[in-house]
Amino acid sequence: MTMQNLLKQSLFIFVAFALVACSDDSSQTTTQTPAPESNATSEDQLQETARGIHQRVITMDTHDDINTSNFTVSNNYTSDLDTQVNLPKMEQGGLDVAWFIVYTGQSTLDDAGYATAYANAIDKFDAIHRLAEEIAPDRIEIAYTSDDVRRISAAGKKVAMIGIENAYPVGMDMSNIKDFQERGGRYMSLAHNRHSQFSDSHTGEADGVWLHNGLSDMGREAVAEMNKWGIMIDVSHPSKVAIMEMLDLTRAPLIASHSSARNMNDHSRNLDDEQLLRIKENGGVVQTVAFGGYINGAKAAAHREARSKLMNSIAEDLGYEILGFPAIAALDESDRAVYTAHIAEIDALAEPRMNVEVNADAPAVNVSDFVNHIDYLVELIGIEHVGISSDFDGGGGISGWNDASETFNVTLELVRRGYDEKEISMLWSGNLLRVLDDVQRVAAEIQAE
Repeated sequence: MTMQNLLKQSLFIFVAFALVACSDDSSQTTTQTPAPESNATSEDQLQETARGIHQRVITMDTHDDINTSNFTVSNNYTSDLDTQVNLPKMEQGGLDVAWFIVYTGQSTLDDAGYATAYANAIDKFDAIHRLAEEIAPDRIEIAYTSDDVRRISAAGKKVAMIGIENAYPVGMDMSNIKDFQERGGRYMSLAHNRHSQFSDSHTGEADGVWLHNGLSDMGREAVAEMNKWGIMIDVSHPSKVAIMEMLDLTRAPLIASHSSARNMNDHSRNLDDEQLLRIKENGGVVQTVAFGGYINGAKAAAHREARSKLMNSIAEDLGYEILGFPAIAALDESDRAVYTAHIAEIDALAEPRMNVEVNADAPAVNVSDFVNHIDYLVELIGIEHVGISSDFDGGGGISGWNDASETFNVTLELVRRGYDEKEISMLWSGNLLRVLDDVQRVAAEIQAE
């Protein structure tokens, strides 16, 4: 996970009058043309329109990572924790549905690795159920179908759904796919950032090393199993060859749970036009992701470098050292607590200097940059095949939508771009729920066969 920073139009009024003279019979009338709306009024009306839409549509974020230490009786999402997603932030920002992610980092492709991964996956499944069924059942409920989403949302509660990032925990036991579906998993990717027993990862592009040259035989079997049990196939991390093979094999639409357009930003985690057009043909949906490095890599890197320079300067003045992730991971509990306190102190000192010393020359990737990708995808493959995701608590977050409390800003930018309520509803949840319905319908047909 990475640290993100928070950022948030002057107004001018022009009024014109015209006088119109009548005939020469000495009677005269004066007509005043209506004053054009001031920018202030236009902005107020735009905000009002956007807020109405935001309240009426079901807003859904399809990728939010979790740490099970935040799902205990004493420490959980009913509090405004230092996480990008929790119930107070969802309520403040009007985010209705969060897909909590059962993610497992990959180890060795052997029985020991699979056993550890399976235990991690079950721990995360159990944590999500614990939040919704024991800790806060009056505030959040797990949805398994699109009807569940609409019912729970109409009841005024937040909705939890479950996605599985990396099929590695399935191990060699294909029955675990059905088991994960019964635990609430409604999408799953066959690989993450390393080649799994099922599929090559996109990361093979970096070194040219592949394990399967696409899908393994088990991967092909997994596609059929996921079709059979109603789990959406997620193509956000596998290699292009694997993705194209999944598109050839699947009987149901598939999704990219958190990917953007490669033609807009050349990153192996994004999807190129060939892949996007195949997903359109398949009837699937691409959930555009608010991850700075995937939206505008150069802009994100420049901002990161400028911020790092400021942070390191402050740390040096204080006599502290900013560590890399491996060094942080090596700290024991007490040293990590001290280090965390130091970073909090540096952040507090950096915040008032950010605009002048960082953002003025190297602004962060923002909501406008994000919606540029949505615009591109809508134009290329049609609005029916585009959705929204954040990758919060897993590296995602941009200026203007850095946590769930700022979710309205995405709707506001969509309204600013001219999207109407029906289209915004499709982008936020309608398209993804349509795919879920299709996948579950196909599963019922396969089981009936």
